[in-house]
Amino acid sequence: MASNAKNLAELLNNESTIAVADVADGSITTAKLADDAVTNAKIGANAVGTTELADDAVTEAKINPAGLGKFGRRNVVINGAMQIAQRSTSTTGLGAASGYHTLDRMNIDVSGTAGRFTMSQEQENDMKAIGFSDCLKLDCTTADTSIAAGEYLTLGTRFEGKDVQRFKKGTSSAEVFAVSFYVKGNASATYALELYDQDNNRQISKTFNVTTSWSRVELLFPADTTGTFTSDVNQSLIMQIWLHAGTTWTGGTLNSSAWGSSVNNQRAVSTTSFFDSTDRTFFITGWQLEVGEVTDFEHRGIGEESMLCYRYLQRFPKQLTFQGLTASAGVAQYSMRTDMRANPTLVNDNSSPYWENTPWTSAGTSLSGFTITINGGHCDKHGGDVNVSGSWNPSIVNGKQQLVRTEKCFLSAEI
Repeated sequence: MASNAKNLAELLNNESTIAVADVADGSITTAKLADDAVTNAKIGANAVGTTELADDAVTEAKINPAGLGKFGRRNVVINGAMQIAQRSTSTTGLGAASGYHTLDRMNIDVSGTAGRFTMSQEQENDMKAIGFSDCLKLDCTTADTSIAAGEYLTLGTRFEGKDVQRFKKGTSSAEVFAVSFYVKGNASATYALELYDQDNNRQISKTFNVTTSWSRVELLFPADTTGTFTSDVNQSLIMQIWLHAGTTWTGGTLNSSAWGSSVNNQRAVSTTSFFDSTDRTFFITGWQLEVGEVTDFEHRGIGEESMLCYRYLQRFPKQLTFQGLTASAGVAQYSMRTDMRANPTLVNDNSSPYWENTPWTSAGTSLSGFTITINGGHCDKHGGDVNVSGSWNPSIVNGKQQLVRTEKCFLSAEI
């Protein structure tokens, strides 16, 4: 005990202030402190250093309750800030075919509708206040108010099995799926966001509202202890927004409280039709999927985001040098910016010809009947050979190098 420590009687009789020296060593324990009695304001600057902390006193659980790092790599969505658009920044006349059309990793799934729309990457002035430079916009150009039962339109993104193991789905330790994003539209609307487990045919949906101003939607989907995600590079989870649906998808009661086996008429109940008017627009950005709880959007650098997108889609080199083998054929090598998800296929995303011939050995530029194929025996997701052939003017010179320039060709390993 300190030599000048006071007893209770002395304090009650004539003391109004207690100094550190007045307190006996070890007399104040955590059990004697009221809850929340010690606040940040009552702790002096630099009063608690590493030497004052007991070994292992600060654990990951105490700074990160969800257990997955709140400081980075939380967001499973690739291109959630809508910054990357390798194919095109705008495509019109959509609505007849499903697929990837503009922004990377953003998939359109559509069936049966006469409605048409434009999909584009936009930079809206009012986005600055929410911390984003880009968004995805859908703009209805042809309405469809006569909705057949089986019609639907969804906007979604898809995940490999290895990327969603963190949710521990199908185990007793399963985690909550936390979804967030920013949306706005031309008028009020209600849509449904669905999580669909491709591996086990299980799903859950929740509705959300859209207004004419940017607002953040935050949705928590419960953990699911049934059905594990397959740990591979194939599609395991789909996260999609139902924008238009017939009674096949809307005729029941929305399955929103717990995961269950997929029942079609429980997937998009009470949703607005995006095709109800040519005035209809839908904007989205800041799309995030994470474990446990909703946190601030995880911004990644545009270079890092590009590399993540290249796993699924890479534009073929604008210039390709190939070695002539015959008068009409040759072989070329290509290398990847990064390894792709799987062995890619070559996709021509343009109605114009694949190539323009610009030989190094001649001024000729005429080209017809040209084809390019991936050499299946000598290439994979890391890179390899492609075969080139066609009707050339002048002919390819055997053993000579020539140069071709691409238009809009892509190597695709999408899911």
